[in-house]
Amino acid sequence: MKAILITYNQAYYDEIAAILNQNGVKGYTEWNEIKGHGSVTGEPHLGTHAWPTLNNAVISVMEDDRVDGVLRELQERDKKAPELGLRAFVWSIEKMI
Repeated sequence: MKAILITYNQAYYDEIAAILNQNGVKGYTEWNEIKGHGSVTGEPHLGTHAWPTLNNAVISVMEDDRVDGVLRELQERDKKAPELGLRAFVWSIEKMI
């Protein structure tokens, strides 16, 4: 099993949900209206007057064979609009209850 943490501009909400659904991923936990700043070229998403946009994040635990499909589609979205700031991080899950 793997966990994928996806952080993204709120504008991507529907697309992220569609990517997970199309790859057969049903379970997830989502955080809305979170703040952040990209570590490479991203602009701040702070919900302030100067930087009004915010991010969302979603984490999902899935079978290993679903990970590459999800990552591939996320990378395609990010390439279309890199200024929106879409990132995904994968961890191995050792145990679950």
